[in-house]
Amino acid sequence: MTDIRSVSTTALRVLGIETSCDETAAAVVVDGRKLLAQTIASQIETHAQFGGVVPEIASRRHVQTVTRVVQQTLFKAGLTWGELDAIAVTQGPGLLGALLVGVSAAKGFALATGLPLMGVHHIAGHVAASFVGSSLQPPFLSLVVSGGHTELLTVNEHFVFHLLGSTKDDAAGEAYDKVARLLGLSYPGGPKVDALAAEGDPTAYHFPRSLLGDGSLDFSYSGLKSAVANEVIRQRRAGRSVNVADVAASFQAAVVEVLVEKATSALQQTGVNTLVLAGGVAANRGLRQALHRRSLQQGFHLVVPPVELCTDNGAMIAAAGYWLYQSGRFSDLELNATSSLALQDWQAASGV
Repeated sequence: MTDIRSVSTTALRVLGIETSCDETAAAVVVDGRKLLAQTIASQIETHAQFGGVVPEIASRRHVQTVTRVVQQTLFKAGLTWGELDAIAVTQGPGLLGALLVGVSAAKGFALATGLPLMGVHHIAGHVAASFVGSSLQPPFLSLVVSGGHTELLTVNEHFVFHLLGSTKDDAAGEAYDKVARLLGLSYPGGPKVDALAAEGDPTAYHFPRSLLGDGSLDFSYSGLKSAVANEVIRQRRAGRSVNVADVAASFQAAVVEVLVEKATSALQQTGVNTLVLAGGVAANRGLRQALHRRSLQQGFHLVVPPVELCTDNGAMIAAAGYWLYQSGRFSDLELNATSSLALQDWQAASGV
């Protein structure tokens, strides 16, 4: 990213491109809040037969799809390239080959049109999804829960992040996927665990709540995953059938309790009164309901994006791009994809 400059504009139209995993997505968002159009080409059916995302296949599909997805988005928005103000693209983290497709496409579009380019951190995009269609204003606290991340962040008025706590091992979404495979559920397993949990008894098994009550804002889900695996193996060795709904409900209860308690503690420690739930697991009904109940009990403001903006999408990248544009945090044509890009390193590259 180039040096931060002060930029001000109105009716800013940003094209966002997202290819970090197995969705090829593009969207146009105005002023970081109004979604004009969005297109998402999912690869779920392709990867379901393998039980998970195959990076090489994902990259090839992105190559085949990204230009068409962008063109369809502009057509649905009723815009030409000349009516856009900037291009934002996911720079990382994610699958390197998949990221490279999106970054290369965005750089090509920027070079051809002369539009400014912004490289967006994937987590910043998930947080920015909460601005779309809402009146949310920073500062606020964000709980980010996805397949690769479980983090608590403060977000200030300049869209700058400060990390309060993160996972020490498995992310919550990763634990969901591993438990889903253990229970024989097909890919993607997280939503299926959530659906089964609604049918089961969350008190049937008492699985561990790691790092709860120690005052830390960090997370750990490796022990929980292992506890579920050990219980399932024990039941099967004893010749007993496993009630997958009860296991799912008990597992989800353990995950959600820790997330809710840590987020509540972070609100109390920081004095912030607005919590934004972000990331793919933000679509989880059990987590959304538990945080809603806690917000009513303790009087904080909870913001949760619509389900369609929780999973990977172009609108979240375009919305983040708006904030980068406003603070002059632009990228040049040397922008590169980084599969393990840390949020702090991304900010440091822009001088934040």
